[in-house]
Amino acid sequence: MKNLNNKDIVSKDIQTQNAYIPEEITADMFVKAPLDPKKSEEIGTPSVSFWKEAFQRLAKNKGSMISLVLLVLLIILAIVGPSLNEFTYRGQNIEHSNMPPKMQGLEWLGFDGKDARGIDQYAEKAVKTNYWFGTDEFGRDLWTRVWKGTQISLFIALVAAVLDLIIGVIYGGISSFYGGRVDNIMQRIIEILVGIPNLIVIILFILILEPGVKSIILAMIITGWVGMARVVRGQVLQLKGLEFVLASRTLGASNPRLIWKHILPNVMGPIIVTVMFTIPTAIFFEAFLSFIGLGLQAPLASLGVLIEDGYKSMRYFSYKLIYPAIIISTIMICFNLLGDGLRDALDPKMRK
Repeated sequence: MKNLNNKDIVSKDIQTQNAYIPEEITADMFVKAPLDPKKSEEIGTPSVSFWKEAFQRLAKNKGSMISLVLLVLLIILAIVGPSLNEFTYRGQNIEHSNMPPKMQGLEWLGFDGKDARGIDQYAEKAVKTNYWFGTDEFGRDLWTRVWKGTQISLFIALVAAVLDLIIGVIYGGISSFYGGRVDNIMQRIIEILVGIPNLIVIILFILILEPGVKSIILAMIITGWVGMARVVRGQVLQLKGLEFVLASRTLGASNPRLIWKHILPNVMGPIIVTVMFTIPTAIFFEAFLSFIGLGLQAPLASLGVLIEDGYKSMRYFSYKLIYPAIIISTIMICFNLLGDGLRDALDPKMRK
């Protein structure tokens, strides 16, 4: 067999390719591709809305999804937990005071009813009923009180966050949309409120009113809406000068239509993220006020009240502090992780 070098091979390939090139290209060689006019405007891929795409991005965030599942479980337990046994959050039984937690089948996790000395208090006192989280110094069931306290703390935080949302969106939207002298006056009011320490305002307001759920909520919303108003104002100032808003105004759209149909839907992303960070802040403030004695009063229970009670006897009855501390820490961590995930999911710049 004859060996061919590289030059021979290249020249042979060029001759082969040139053999298929016609000397003259005519119009008869071209045929129009079949085109269906009905499919000329057809979209090749299914359309995805902004919120659906944001949820898909959120679902890829494992930390946010785990936090969402934990929050749902905690909310369900807060609703149905107090009714899972025969005790009430205010029912007292002095004979069963300071009973350690006991739960059938979970003795290996420490729910064996034994105190720090290793003595089974249930056998010593001949107690037939199991207290799943133990009891406090008045013999009140801690399982019921913990989930009732979680229910009250979440209720206070959610109501305060919703009121902050409503006030902040209305105030910030009006200030930025109308601008001019209206914006200057409204922003000076916000600067005055920001200059006063938030904690001092809340404490003074609670001292004026009687401590309770309503007074705590009202105290939180005095200055709590300021952050939401600033976020909304910045977003509206950015949006009202864009082309689609100017085009809608040119076509004769009224101010309410511009706000509700064009501006507000585009501000919902930052608003939702701000609300998610407002809820754990409200839970912390409620727990702090209850811890220093300005929150709810006995026999009402909240996570702050339970932590304050457990702190007093932490050395000998640590279980009184452990359970409410774990729950409030889990709630705050989950809300913060979920807020981070929503911030990334609702940010158009995060699209891949």
